[in-house]
Amino acid sequence: MDNLKCPSFFKGRRKEKVTASSENFHVGENDENQDRGNWSKKSDYLLSMVGYAVGLGNVWRFPYLTYNNGGGAFLIPYTLMLALAGLPLFFLECSLGQFASLGPVSVWRILPLFQGVGITMVLISIFVTIYYNVIIAYSLYYMFASFRSQLPWANCSPSWADEHCSRSPIVTRCNVSIKPDEIIEVNKSWVDLNNFTCINGSQVYEPGQLPSEQYWNKVALQRSDGLDDTGVIVWYLALCLLLAWLIVGAALFKGIKSSGKVVYFTALFPYVVLFILLIRGATLEGASKGISYYIGSQSNFTKLKEAEVWKDAATQIFYSLSVAWGGLVALSSYNKFNNNCFSDAIMVCLTNCLTSIFAGFAIFSILGHMAHISGKEVSQVVKQGFDLAFVAYPEALSQLPGGPFWSILFFFMLLTLGLDSQFASIETITTTIHDLFPTVMKKMRIPVTLACCMVLFLLGLVCVTKAGIYWVNLIDHFCAGWGILIAAILELVGIIWIYGGNRFIEDIEMMIGAKRWIFWLWWRACWFVITPVLLIAIFIWSVVTFHRPTYGTIEYPDWGIAVGWCMIIFCIIWIPIMATIKIFQAKGNIFQRIASCCKPASNWGPYLERHRGERYKGMMDPKKEIDHEIPTVSGTRKPE
Repeated sequence: MDNLKCPSFFKGRRKEKVTASSENFHVGENDENQDRGNWSKKSDYLLSMVGYAVGLGNVWRFPYLTYNNGGGAFLIPYTLMLALAGLPLFFLECSLGQFASLGPVSVWRILPLFQGVGITMVLISIFVTIYYNVIIAYSLYYMFASFRSQLPWANCSPSWADEHCSRSPIVTRCNVSIKPDEIIEVNKSWVDLNNFTCINGSQVYEPGQLPSEQYWNKVALQRSDGLDDTGVIVWYLALCLLLAWLIVGAALFKGIKSSGKVVYFTALFPYVVLFILLIRGATLEGASKGISYYIGSQSNFTKLKEAEVWKDAATQIFYSLSVAWGGLVALSSYNKFNNNCFSDAIMVCLTNCLTSIFAGFAIFSILGHMAHISGKEVSQVVKQGFDLAFVAYPEALSQLPGGPFWSILFFFMLLTLGLDSQFASIETITTTIHDLFPTVMKKMRIPVTLACCMVLFLLGLVCVTKAGIYWVNLIDHFCAGWGILIAAILELVGIIWIYGGNRFIEDIEMMIGAKRWIFWLWWRACWFVITPVLLIAIFIWSVVTFHRPTYGTIEYPDWGIAVGWCMIIFCIIWIPIMATIKIFQAKGNIFQRIASCCKPASNWGPYLERHRGERYKGMMDPKKEIDHEIPTVSGTRKPE
């Protein structure tokens, strides 16, 4: 943490020289775009993109899905979905942001009718940042709790554990012999109270709750019985949440100029920890059994006949790459115009997917050891999400020699995994503000950034109450689901089917150079048909199989479900609202208005004049927002 407090850490090896018009040090004199600024180095951008795409899901969801969907066989649909859905969308969004040098809202000058799609992306990112930083706060709490000679969840402590706390099954009933000819079944507590002995083989067991599970629920969360029982704010989680937001604010106070330096650590450190954990896990007894369950001899290729497997692969790729959240557009908007966004997209997507596979080996090697020492099958200790990160893995780490050291490493890795994804999400919000109010952001970037962090911290306080975990789960269930799918589908429909896929390809070629038709054959097939069909199928599947969210066995009240629906409706309602506003502002009859809104705004095109060429030489100043005038630039666009 000391490095985060050191100003020189953010400045890098060489101070950025600043233009006179940039009072907030966001723009360097060598930047191509003096209004918005650019990445200091190509590596800053790539690491930021890797950090944004590689997140907690790579560690706590992908290994579970691989195990649950046929082991190594799951890599086949996973790879296909990467090529058919993930990479095409990733490339499209990177190209879109880089071409116009605009964030996820203003970039919809390309198609004013769909500007609400950009607003939906930003709103969903806001909701996600609220609860995502709470997960980072959990990681901070566990990391601080690990600085002890013995991990606090290593044993059932009398101060918080109950009679159900045990690593082995608990005897609940058994048969006892009261008289030579009389045998009865009684509770185990009665047996102990009356000094009887259970008859061998008559015991009835129930699973015990692991010490790490009770610690998670009773100590870390102080979890209440449901969403109805909010309880008080858990003060130490609130402090960890505040610290998390202070770290985010400190890393972003100069925008990409500071966050681009921080990601050298936050994006690379998780790989160091995963490698260390993999080496340590491979030396443990039972590790080979865990790896075998993950991707070895237990692979089940008959699983490929099940539609659920393909749906899981597509969903994991879609969410893992962070497409349709607005962050890819925002980060790419700071690239120089002629940056090769194609090679960037390939590199980041492959890195993300290989990271998921690599993380699975590290996770399952230690889970295999946990199964070995507990006498259970691997399938009984494999979990995903919170149960893996804050129950199963802490339990496994507590059984290792030097457990506190490994625990600190693991939770620090979770912290860095979450932080760089959070950086990009907040940058999405501040980029949107910059595009809408550039003058304000030039003079007040630091106050605006800190104000955003403070507001989001206050909104997140409900997630660190005793019912906080229910709110985290509720927001994740609703906001990170259908809204993103709707935004992605409309993004493809708008850009490829209405604006024109061939026109968009010509825009890309202005940046990366002309390519032969065969180069674009695959991308045309995906953009026009395959990717939208896949996304629509996933959306329909999600609607048909919708189920009320639960946390474990606890169901949500009706009012909680209503709040969830209100959140997602609030995010997507802006799509029809903005479409209506744009149509109302246009001129002519209703058909002429709709037609004009389906054409690019007169200020759509490359941000800098020297990049516009013949195709965009007549475009208006891109720094001006056009509310009522949305015609195509006359005589400057090639027909489809």
